[in-house]
Amino acid sequence: MSKRFTLNELLIITCAKEIRDYQNVILGVGLPTTAGALAKALYAPNATLMMESGIIDFEPLVPLNHIADAHCCRGFSYATDLFSAFTMTYRGFVDICFLGVGQVDRFGNVNTTCIGDYENPTLRLPGSGGAADFISYAKKTVLTLRGGQFVEKLDYLTSPGYLDGGDSRDDSGLFPPGSGPGMLLTTKGVFRFDPETREMYLARIHPGVSVADVKKDVPWDLKVADPLPETERPTDDEIDFVRRFAPSEALGREAAVELAIAYAAGKEKT
Repeated sequence: MSKRFTLNELLIITCAKEIRDYQNVILGVGLPTTAGALAKALYAPNATLMMESGIIDFEPLVPLNHIADAHCCRGFSYATDLFSAFTMTYRGFVDICFLGVGQVDRFGNVNTTCIGDYENPTLRLPGSGGAADFISYAKKTVLTLRGGQFVEKLDYLTSPGYLDGGDSRDDSGLFPPGSGPGMLLTTKGVFRFDPETREMYLARIHPGVSVADVKKDVPWDLKVADPLPETERPTDDEIDFVRRFAPSEALGREAAVELAIAYAAGKEKT
């Protein structure tokens, strides 16, 4: 019988399976680093993992504290600078990148700048960083939405997905042709994009979640794959790796904090 798994473990492992052998992969802090480490260990030993800061071809040792955290890097081939890392992206050498989402619309356009009016926002988000550059020029982008929202219209366009759908992204001059979001992962399911219309649709649903659960978060008439498969359950090897490499990521932030408080109080939780 397979081990029980947490939702966070399912999300990490689902992301890791998007990485293919021999791909050039830009990682970020948190879930992407853990997914990259898992992929490198189990699925894609020849993938080239890279950091935005310019650390190239490494095998993660521990989770990152920030994008230039050299403590995470084991056996890296070389280190360059941030400018050169972006130049590699602009020249089409990045196969896949991972971006978190604050707001996302039906065509995979992303807001990570602000919620509400830009001049007087309800919430100020982290901004673009390298997100707009990576989604514009990487061949494929994996979007992750864990605390954000689906919207009909973004409060602010930070990073371009498929713009207005159809051929509008390619017509805009973004490079290379055919690039763009390949998957959106949420706590309820896996979304992909129609190859012609570029509209997002529900491609897989997580265990224990209903289509109605998913649709109540989406303000448009969401299309659903037929048949609709369930997200593949993790194997014991995958679960074991995630728990060894990033136990706090495996638990999730809230559960990790609760466990730390319990230990501090001398009340170890099982």
